[in-house]
Amino acid sequence: MNILMIEDNESVCEMMQMFFLNEGWEVTFKYDGQTGIDAFLEDPQKWDLITLDLNLPEVDGMVVARKIREVSSTVPLVMLTARDSESDQVIGLEIGADDYVTKPFSPLTLIARMKALHRRSDLNSISAENVSENDTEFDVKTAHFQMNTKTREAYLNGKEITDLTPKEFDLLYTLANKPRQVFSREKLLELVWDYQYFGDERTVDAHIKKLRQKIEKIGPQVIQTVWGVGYKFDDSGVE
Repeated sequence: MNILMIEDNESVCEMMQMFFLNEGWEVTFKYDGQTGIDAFLEDPQKWDLITLDLNLPEVDGMVVARKIREVSSTVPLVMLTARDSESDQVIGLEIGADDYVTKPFSPLTLIARMKALHRRSDLNSISAENVSENDTEFDVKTAHFQMNTKTREAYLNGKEITDLTPKEFDLLYTLANKPRQVFSREKLLELVWDYQYFGDERTVDAHIKKLRQKIEKIGPQVIQTVWGVGYKFDDSGVE
């Protein structure tokens, strides 16, 4: 992988460089928000994954994340934060981070998260590249909803749900592929993020919130909360 790490703590960068080299990954370090934005915008297609600290000089990490997502909705983005505030972490996820790791963190944990995100990103890219003119069949089809995993398209009552990030698409597919089945947050983390989150499930809630907002732009809500359990897809009440 080619990694862009935007992090103002040089000791953290030096530590992670050893782990990146051990994986055979190339890494570019930027130590403030503005140079991080500049490095990304210089060649957005260059980067396989970005790690981003929230507490940055010059330009705050939240602003950097917004700038990145304005250009690319698909590049995997991991936020690193020393902030204890739950709202900061949720806002980061809502802006478009795929994952976050709270400092101090285990380098091996960060590497595992990065591998999981990259693996999912690779699978999505391969699927998109293999699309042919005959790939018009929907993998999920109900009375009101259709989804094609090769073209990465989803429709509700014939209207496309647009601007879905890779994680939002995978989350929607996981739910819609088994209508009315209830998924716990832990199970969704395992299926969509490819790892267990060891009790911290806010990333699921944040992605569900963004996904619901995009669905509601075109029609009724089909993702239901089952209180105390998790979430399910149900379009049986759609007219």
